[in-house]
Amino acid sequence: MNKPLAPAFALPRFDPRELPFVGQGEALPAVAEAAQTASALRRRFAAPPAWTPEIQREKKFIERRIARAAVLVPIVLREQPTVLLTERTQQLSTHSGQVAFPGGRTDPDDADAAATALREAREEVGLDGAAVEVLGSLPAYVTGSSFIVTPVVALVQPGARLHPNPAEVADIFEVPLRFLLDPAHHRRQAFEWQGQRREWFAMPYQDGARTRFIWGATAGMLRNFYRFMIA
Repeated sequence: MNKPLAPAFALPRFDPRELPFVGQGEALPAVAEAAQTASALRRRFAAPPAWTPEIQREKKFIERRIARAAVLVPIVLREQPTVLLTERTQQLSTHSGQVAFPGGRTDPDDADAAATALREAREEVGLDGAAVEVLGSLPAYVTGSSFIVTPVVALVQPGARLHPNPAEVADIFEVPLRFLLDPAHHRRQAFEWQGQRREWFAMPYQDGARTRFIWGATAGMLRNFYRFMIA
C-alpha cells in the first residue's frame, strides 16, 4: 500500500503556519454557487472550457527519478458541497500532520489515474468506489519531489462510510467547496532556501476552534481547480 501524497517539500523542516502571508489576496471573482451543484459540475467536465493551469510545476528540491501518482479530489454532495481532505498522522517520517487529498503512487496494475486515486482512497479512508462518480481529471501537477500527480475530481455520496487507516490518516474532514473556490481565501507564502525563493498557496480554513492549514501541492491543485471552474 502506498503512502498518501502530501503537499509541498520535505526539506528543510518548518511549519508554514509560522510564515507570514505575502499580499492580501487578489481581486478575482469567486465561482458562482450555481456552478457548484452536481449537475453543473457534470456539465463542466463533460464539456471543459479552454483554460491554462496556473501552476504546473514546482521548483525541484530533490534529485530522484520521476514517479507518477494520482489523488482524488472528492466533492461530497451535501446541501452545500464540500471537499473531503485528510490530515496525515504525526508519526509519519515525512509531511507528518499535513493536509492532503487521498492519493499516492501509481501501481503497475492501475488501469489509469482514476484507478490509482480510487484505490488509494479506499486504502487510506475506506471510501467505497460504489459511492464515487468520477467526473474527470485536471492536468498533471509536478511536485518539487519529482511526482507527476494527476488530480481526479469526483462526486461522493454524503452517506459514504469512511474508515481511516490509522497508520497514515489522523483525521478526515471536509471544507466547503464555495470556500475553496473563492480566491479571497487563497493566500500566498514565500520561503528562501539554498538561494532560491519558493512560493506556494495556502488556504487556512477555520473549522470550529481548529484551523485546517491547506498549503503546498494540495492548495496548488485546488487553485488550478478554481481556474478550471472560472474559465
